[in-house]
Amino acid sequence: MQKILVTGNGPLHGEVLISGAKNAVLPILCATLLTDEPVTLRNVPNLHDVKTTKKVLEGLGATVSYDPERFGSGPDSEVTVNASTVNSHVAPYELVKTMRASVLVLGPVLARYGQAEVSLPGGCAIGSRPVDLHIKAMQSLGADVTVEHGFIKAKTRGDRLKGAHHTFEIVSVGATENALMAAVLAEGTTVLDNSAMEPEIVDLADCLIAMGANIFGHGTPRIEIHGVERLHAATHDVVADRIECGTFLVATAMSRGSITTVNSRPETMDAVLDKLREAGAEVTVDGDRIHLDMRGKRPKAVDITTAPHPAFPTDMQAQFMALNCIAEGAGVIRENIFENRFMHVSELQRLGADIRVDGHTAFVRGVEQLSGAPVMATDLRASASLILAGLVADGDTLVDRIYHLDRGYENIEAKLSGLGATIRRVD
Repeated sequence: MQKILVTGNGPLHGEVLISGAKNAVLPILCATLLTDEPVTLRNVPNLHDVKTTKKVLEGLGATVSYDPERFGSGPDSEVTVNASTVNSHVAPYELVKTMRASVLVLGPVLARYGQAEVSLPGGCAIGSRPVDLHIKAMQSLGADVTVEHGFIKAKTRGDRLKGAHHTFEIVSVGATENALMAAVLAEGTTVLDNSAMEPEIVDLADCLIAMGANIFGHGTPRIEIHGVERLHAATHDVVADRIECGTFLVATAMSRGSITTVNSRPETMDAVLDKLREAGAEVTVDGDRIHLDMRGKRPKAVDITTAPHPAFPTDMQAQFMALNCIAEGAGVIRENIFENRFMHVSELQRLGADIRVDGHTAFVRGVEQLSGAPVMATDLRASASLILAGLVADGDTLVDRIYHLDRGYENIEAKLSGLGATIRRVD
């Protein structure tokens, strides 16, 4: 099993290319099942989760093609999916168990084929994240849904799903995505209230619109969909990954360096950029470029409260906790999205961090210097926080279980090395 070895090596400097967003490309890949014409996606990141989704689509019978030499090369990285060859409506446990986003084939397969069987999903151990919100949305659209033998089994009552007015009990990104994809082929009009507003939802809707869907209000709490009988071929550029971008910006702030992110989407990152400025960073925006400069200063501790977009994203909580560990002063971090998302605390403490947890709140007092040590990643974003801490720790930090990291970060050690970090994979 591979690990990542990080040695503290001073400030980060330079430019870094931001990849396409993991949280956008996975539902968009599932959306290609809604048409029998080819859909080409550009700016597709070379991630383990993308490869798993490819296997899920191929398991359903779809044809997925790409140029290996360009895959993961930024804006030129293309993947084309042709779902005209789909011959199954079953997504098996063997594939779905490793990645929670696999449940996103439920809506498209049900909408296009009238029935779907999807194994209950797996993924990071950061909370319960129940699928009942997905099931209730499908039921609102006229599907009969049961859960038996570890599978969600859904079937339309007629030839097509029926448009409906559905209100989500709580804001859910995945359930909003599944309902949105199902509704585009439903008969009549669907209104989704209390919908998630994340940029990745907007990107999914933009791709569906390019495929011929009629969608209004995406990016707001109320999305209106006028169902169409069929979708068609399209080409779509996946939105830049705001979490990857934020991770590199925080790493630079922690190291007291200066970087420019390229191919980023600053307008999707207001909450994160505001907190970086609060931490003492000079942040300027020029088109798709974000420049951050700490001017050699130690960052200041910041208070964080996670909440659905446009508030502070839960996927950046661990990285800012790492920042607070070496910051001037003390910060309070409140996690309101996932109940198990403080599992990185004990590992940061192994590096010398001063953190106290009380329920869903962590109190972090900055220390002058962390000390390198062996640590273990517990989930995707925790992996990133441990690498960030290792970048500013004294000595070597060896991060175990980095398979989490490869689910959501493309070539993170190569990108950090390009900024001057001392980091490499070891067996």
